[in-house]
Amino acid sequence: MRSHPLRRTVLTCVATVTVGVLALSLKPHARPATAVGSSPPRTSPSATSTAGGTRTLTGETVQTRYGPVQVEITLTGSRITAARAVQTPDGDPRSRDIASYSVPVLVHETLDAQSAQIDAVSGASYTSQGYVSSLQSALDKAHG
Repeated sequence: MRSHPLRRTVLTCVATVTVGVLALSLKPHARPATAVGSSPPRTSPSATSTAGGTRTLTGETVQTRYGPVQVEITLTGSRITAARAVQTPDGDPRSRDIASYSVPVLVHETLDAQSAQIDAVSGASYTSQGYVSSLQSALDKAHG
């Protein structure tokens, strides 16, 4: 049996390049640099109006297994122009970490969907459910 060192070398190179391309195509878990839950919770007014039909509405505080979630939205007319989490779970470092990556995704989804019909963030089920519930209550205030 003859050995084929050139063939083995070519196959090794192809395999190495393939594994390298696959490894580089994996996306790392991004950690946004935005601060989440840095504002104190709002307890009194749930809606504020400004000139030009812009309103700011705060949803109900939703208690999750890991802490409270509360969402504030800004509507211009009937369009959601901004959303932010007023409260997020922060009782332990893991909860803060989960909120730091999930809330920006949920805000982005809110602005894209223009409703509370958004997908949960993988690994942040409780935060996502609390966010959606609070968001829906803010939207209900807008229409009621």
